[in-house]
Amino acid sequence: MMRVLEFIVALIIVAVLGVVVGVIMPGSGHVERSLVFGKDMRQVYDTLDNFRRFEDYSSLRQEDPKIQLKLSGKSYGPGAELSWNSDNASIGEGKLTIASAEPEFFKVDETVNSARIIWNLDNGWRGQDKHFTLDLERQGSRHQLTKVTWSYDVAYGFNLINRYSNLYIHGDPDSFIQSSLGNLQNVLAAVPNIDYGKLIPYIQQTKPTPVLLVSTQIQRNGGLAALDDATATAVKQIQDAAKKLGVNVVGPRIIFTTNYGDQAYTFDVALPIDATSLTVAGQSQQLTPPQAPKLGEEEPAASSSAPAGASSSAKPAAGPAPGDHDRFGRLVVDNNVRATLAFGEPSLVGVWNGTAAGVPQTREMLKAYAQTHGYKFDEVTNRLYDIEVQPEVKDNGGNVTTYAKYDVYLPLLGNDVPEQTPEQAAGIPQPTLEAAPAASSSAPAAAASSAAPAEAASAGH
Repeated sequence: MMRVLEFIVALIIVAVLGVVVGVIMPGSGHVERSLVFGKDMRQVYDTLDNFRRFEDYSSLRQEDPKIQLKLSGKSYGPGAELSWNSDNASIGEGKLTIASAEPEFFKVDETVNSARIIWNLDNGWRGQDKHFTLDLERQGSRHQLTKVTWSYDVAYGFNLINRYSNLYIHGDPDSFIQSSLGNLQNVLAAVPNIDYGKLIPYIQQTKPTPVLLVSTQIQRNGGLAALDDATATAVKQIQDAAKKLGVNVVGPRIIFTTNYGDQAYTFDVALPIDATSLTVAGQSQQLTPPQAPKLGEEEPAASSSAPAGASSSAKPAAGPAPGDHDRFGRLVVDNNVRATLAFGEPSLVGVWNGTAAGVPQTREMLKAYAQTHGYKFDEVTNRLYDIEVQPEVKDNGGNVTTYAKYDVYLPLLGNDVPEQTPEQAAGIPQPTLEAAPAASSSAPAAAASSAAPAEAASAGH
């Protein structure tokens, strides 16, 4: 009997000690980890102020490849939500909600040195008011680096079991933060290191459009003169083909970028027409969208004897005859001209006002923006293209009096493309065309976006 009493007393003492220890333990928990990224703060901010890239950097997908993730709420910023469901008991069900983001995205420029984003967390971890705080801080001599401090905070209240869970805060919460930070660094490493803060892109649903096109190539050291010559040659070929086909050109010229290499630039020049079916080689054929070539199909080699700046298709390689379809499924009109049904997908659209030298940089901005905002694209099957909405105007002395205006398109993939970009939803207008000084001898840097890089000015479009 005495031993039973001793055992009961011992249990009471242990219970009392447990209560006392629980009472004196902290009523909240905090853990944080930091990592410095070699990226501009705006890119890091945009990636963390939406959940579209979350599965690419969070550790949840690594722990359970079959986890189900679902986006809801707003596409971007406060109100954006992500929920998950996993058969892995250590993950279970959960939900993240962006509670706040300061300052607002359009205020995150070179004058802002810090930002904070808070995600509210609802999952199986013990406690209340669970949230992640992501503090961003510019670092480096030129502020070209961004330090991210990712912290987790939780309130335990007077629940003693919850308070004891603070002993394990360096378990799942800590490991999740550390792993996700490392993955985030890998995700951001693939984003072009370019400032797109002045781009103001919109999402636009394009319409299927019949076009005639010519494939061509220039050497980049030929500059804008080579681009202009090749484009003019291709446009003339398309206009001649349109006349023979009895169709009309109904819009400005389009350039589809195939490969913007270090030495050469390969692209298609296209013009929209007013017919979706053409009669070629005595047969009427309906135009269809281009398709990805089959594995093993080779691109015909471009002629190396073409003069600088001229279309590389001036001496065409042997290929399909008029009325056939090439490896992209495009209708062959003649040796140089093809016909296809272009566009038809949602696209990210940026505006460039200036010379054609700024278009390549705008393309890179669009790609970087798409990556940080989680918009999917594929440059192989859905190539970037630009439309010369208005050509530049020069006076009799050859001085630029009005900038050219280019709309640059990045086709987007998937069924979950948002209807609007954050800039679009906020009502921030895209840049408009501005006139250059009448006495200007060359076009100055466009006011609508960052100035074109020095190499682009001599490298062509």
